[in-house]
Amino acid sequence: MKIRVTDFDGVTHELEGIEGWRVMEIIRDYGLPIKADCGGACCCATCHVYVDPAWHDKLIAPNDDEQDLLEGDAIGYQNNSRLSCQILMREDLDGLHVTMAPGSKKE
Repeated sequence: MKIRVTDFDGVTHELEGIEGWRVMEIIRDYGLPIKADCGGACCCATCHVYVDPAWHDKLIAPNDDEQDLLEGDAIGYQNNSRLSCQILMREDLDGLHVTMAPGSKKE
């Protein structure tokens, strides 16, 4: 299972996805510079990504907590914004493409 992640420099990386893992964990474990300050607890917006429009409708809709964080705290919020800690990899997401959003870069 693969996931494609476009980093802050516009370079797209093809990463091996693991079923049941959070997209944030996969990005972090491959060494891409994502903050992910809360570690997946859905209490910050530092793992903000943009989901490629072709994949947006294949994801489970964000819950109220995630939506509130996106709209209130995510820098550069767009209609295709998601918290990568709230996207769990599964077989039908093989090939998922996300782009790391401003404000989620680990310095």
